[in-house]
Amino acid sequence: MALNVTFAVSTWLWTSPFNKETVKLFPKIKSYGYDAVEIPVEDPALIDINFVKDALADNELSPVICGAFGTSRDLTHDDPAFHQTCFDYLDSCFEIASELGAGFVAGPMYSAVGKARLVSPEQKKIEWNRAVTNLRKVCNRAGEFGLEIALETLNRFETDLINTAEELMQLITDINEPQAKALLDGFHLNIEEPNIEHAIKTVGDKLIHVQVSENYRGTPGTGQTNWAAWKRGLEAINYQGLISIESFTPDVKELAGAVCIWKPLVPSQDGFAKDGLEFLRKWAAD
Repeated sequence: MALNVTFAVSTWLWTSPFNKETVKLFPKIKSYGYDAVEIPVEDPALIDINFVKDALADNELSPVICGAFGTSRDLTHDDPAFHQTCFDYLDSCFEIASELGAGFVAGPMYSAVGKARLVSPEQKKIEWNRAVTNLRKVCNRAGEFGLEIALETLNRFETDLINTAEELMQLITDINEPQAKALLDGFHLNIEEPNIEHAIKTVGDKLIHVQVSENYRGTPGTGQTNWAAWKRGLEAINYQGLISIESFTPDVKELAGAVCIWKPLVPSQDGFAKDGLEFLRKWAAD
């Protein structure tokens, strides 16, 4: 059975941070056949909302807004000043998403990316409760903009808080706000989940966004990902949202260092985007 899905690609595949120059990628992205573009918001001040809105319209692309959660944006930090920094940042993301017509803001916003340590059960509970309390506030704020949040699991090397679909659903249950939804990223699932189909079914109708690459962050269809399990899982929950390619380039040193990409994964980032979409369209249609 064919999946009723559409496709996006992250501008992180080519560059970082997103700014007015990044918009020059939109015609190329559209020419490859994509329906939407993921816009990573690293610095909200670099995003000219009206300029981006016009470019999206000119190229008939829909936006997806993704957050970037560095050390200063940490809702589980001991110092509440870090929470406020994250709240302020997310407010900017919500404004951008609302103005551009996106339905949600996505990302692992429960904690800072890279905060991965072995802590005591008592400390884990403290940080979990902080995440729940602060994400309730985030959900309420998102609701004021008419938006949802798509919370993303990360692998164990990038966070110690939410690694699996089961943990993500526990977080969403504890938050207990209608705006709290799920994002699954195939790269992280390939590391953490023993059964991808089961992981997808675990989040069920909470799933509002999917990101994919290969197990080594390369072009979809060239690695060890169990694409048949992905399709069975998405069919089972009747997923009809976007499937977005997210990977990175070693040419942007700071971002490449953050995600540990030390060498080119493909001969060409353009080829990554074109070949990846060709594979995904055939996979979804078969």
